[in-house]
Amino acid sequence: MALIACGAIAAPCAQVVAAHGWPVDVHPLPPLLHNHPERIARQVEALADELAGRYDRLAIGYADCGTYGALDQVCERRGLARLAGLHCYDVFGGADRLTAMFEAEPGTYVLTDFLVRSFGRTVVAELGLDRYPELRDDYFAHYTRMVWLAQQPDDELRRLAQEAADRVGLPLVVVETGHTGLERALAELLVS
Repeated sequence: MALIACGAIAAPCAQVVAAHGWPVDVHPLPPLLHNHPERIARQVEALADELAGRYDRLAIGYADCGTYGALDQVCERRGLARLAGLHCYDVFGGADRLTAMFEAEPGTYVLTDFLVRSFGRTVVAELGLDRYPELRDDYFAHYTRMVWLAQQPDDELRRLAQEAADRVGLPLVVVETGHTGLERALAELLVS
């Protein structure tokens, strides 16, 4: 079996797969596709075409991720299942918890461990904040807090998360999630 996964969650997916001994090969797509979600469905379908002859079963390690149903159309056409939810934050933190967080404070900017580690590259550089720091307010003026859904928090990630929050001028809230939500979602996707 193959899991076509978002590069932002491929490493934790591989950890969960290995921990459970599931016979699944994880095939990541570039995480920066999230900056162009209109490309995700097309890239998933292309990789599914490439892998179809090599595996008896494929699954998709993406939630909707801003594709507005385009990924669901690919899954429907090909008889594939994907992770539930609007985005990986639902998988890590739980859809109900995320909804409650956004309802309580709509200006919530969310990070995962991947985004904490790669903030300089995936956010700062991609938005041009390294070259034009004055754009910070254009991008982040309406955010009121940064929430880190911490899957495997340690001192280094805590430091990096705080640096990310400081970089954009937001208070940091840490919500420890572990991999429980991801494990549950992958078990449903891969084992059932």
